[in-house]
This record gives sequence, C-alpha cells and structure tokens, in this order.
Amino acid sequence: MKRKHGHDLRGASKIAVEATTRVTDIVQEMHGNIGGFPARLLSAPVYATIRGIAKLVGVSLDVALDKLGPMLGESVPSAEREAVVAALNGVVGDWLHETKNPLAIATRLRHDGDPRKRLVVLVHGSSMNDRQWLREGHDHGAALARDLDATAVYVHYNSGRRIDDSGRELAELLDELVASWPVPIESIAIVGHSMGGLVARSACSHGGAWLAHLDAIVTLGTPHHGAPLERIGHIVQTLGGLTKYSAPIAKLGNVRSAGVRDLRHGDKRALPEDVACFAMAGGKDGMVPRKSALAGFPAANVIVAEGIGHLELLDAGVYPVILEWLKEPRAAPDRPSEARSASPRRARKKSAS
Repeated sequence: MKRKHGHDLRGASKIAVEATTRVTDIVQEMHGNIGGFPARLLSAPVYATIRGIAKLVGVSLDVALDKLGPMLGESVPSAEREAVVAALNGVVGDWLHETKNPLAIATRLRHDGDPRKRLVVLVHGSSMNDRQWLREGHDHGAALARDLDATAVYVHYNSGRRIDDSGRELAELLDELVASWPVPIESIAIVGHSMGGLVARSACSHGGAWLAHLDAIVTLGTPHHGAPLERIGHIVQTLGGLTKYSAPIAKLGNVRSAGVRDLRHGDKRALPEDVACFAMAGGKDGMVPRKSALAGFPAANVIVAEGIGHLELLDAGVYPVILEWLKEPRAAPDRPSEARSASPRRARKKSAS
C-alpha cells in the first residue's frame, strides 16, 4: 500500500506543534510555581505568544502542504519508515487517533497467498507492526502457514490506543474476514506477542461469529497480570506530583499512551472457554516476568524458554514449541502439572525427531 509523502509531512508537523505547546505549558507552570504570582502574571503574555506562534506555523504548514501534496508524490513505505511510525503510535498513538493525525495507524488485516481452510492470526506487540514478525529470516506466521497448510493473517493496529478498543476492532475485522473468506474455514488460531496477546483476549471478549472457528490461542511474553516497567512509570509519575515544583515535570509521564498504561493491569479475566490456550515466557525477559506471562493458563500448556529475551520470542529457536501446540490444539493436555522449561536448542531437537 502506497503512502502519500504529503500526509507524512503533515502528520510530523502536527506532532512538532503539539510538542512545542506542551513543553511551553510545563515551563510556564514551573516558572509560576517558583516565582509566585508576580511571575505568573508578568510571564503569561510571553508564553501565550509562543503558543500562538506555534499554532500559526502549524496552520501555515497545513496550507502549504495541501498545495504541495500532489507534487510530493507517493511511494511504498520502507521497512524503516513503518518501524518508526509503529513506535510513534506506541508512544502517542491515542493522541494521533483522537486528532486524526495522518500518521495514526488504522486497524487492518493482511494476508498473502492462496486462501486456506485454516487461518493463523498474528497479533504484534506494543510499538511494533505486522512486518516485524520477520526476524533473521524467520517469521512465525509464514512458517506456520507452511507447516500447517494454513493462511497467515497479520494484524496491524495502533498500539497506543486502549487495548480494549483494538480488541473490539480486531473482532469486527475477523467477523468480516470470516464472512467473505472464499473457502470454508475449519479453524482459526491466534498467536499474540506481548501486548498482542492482550488484544487477542480482548477480541474474544467482544464475541462474534468468528469465535465459532477459534480453537487455539498462543501468547508469547504477554503481561497477563501486568508489566512491572509500566507500573514503575506510574509510580514515578505519582511521586513526581507530590510537590508544586516537581508536578509540572511529572506531567511528562502522561506522554505514555493509553495502550502502554493498560499494560500496568494486564487482563485477569477468565480465558475463553472451549479454546486451547498456551503461553510462553522468556527466561531472560526483562520486560514481562514469567509469572505474569504464564498467569491463568493450564499448567500443562505453559513453557519457559530458557535464555530467551522478550524480542527473541519471535526467533526460530522457539518455533518448534509453537508448532507442536498448534498441530492438534484440541488434543493438548490440560491436567495440572509444573510449567515446562526448554532451551531453543532442545526445542529444535525435539521437533526434528
């Protein structure tokens, strides 16, 4: 899908204007808190002028870009551009959506190849996109499509929005996909990385005709009971607001998007019924502890990938375990047992035997 260069420039200009305005607000508040009433009174016109100039520049840029847009042309976005936009949406995606910024990502599905009776839906993590499942030549989706005779369906969503909003939109899109799929669908499996696992669970809670085909969910490093790093950010923001001098700086904590703030709580609702649910934790995951990544799942259906970090859960080393889970998910054991541990090397050996 091609992207108009003028839209990118307009989106970037809106971000620059907003950033200037917010920083001005914070500096003015600090100035007033330190200098008292005289400082607030005397400096107000200066700060108002700065904000006015920033907004005027923004309006002028919009007018200019409207006229220059056709001349700037369009092109297929590069992988680097898509990665930057995904990261931007992860940080301020809720604001981009609310202000209708051209850089805001709209939830959509992508699939390649011939339609198959089995679908594997891939839901990426926070600040990532649907193309970033590919790591060092391996893509869980492409590999599962090959080995399960399935179609890989990649979800692209704005990870800065509320997780429940993304889940609702995903459920609606999957309903549309099922209704229009050219061959009868036998089963759907979902693989969610990090935040993607929470989006998948939210989609299940919203229901829809597509759920009748869902037989498995696999989550990789998903903070089902919350992410400590987001909790730390929340605590720092709260402590920063205890004095009038630090309160303006604490507002910078609000730069964290609604989606990131949702990670503080995770999703403690029951897993969907009649669906085989599996969870993998990285043994060296510094972002999501194994207790949170495995919480609420049947003990026989969880595994700790030793020596694996958060992003390495997308690597080829853990793929044999995912494939084993999805070959016959309905037949997966659900009896109580201890969480298994495996290294990527052991997983590859087991798959090859």
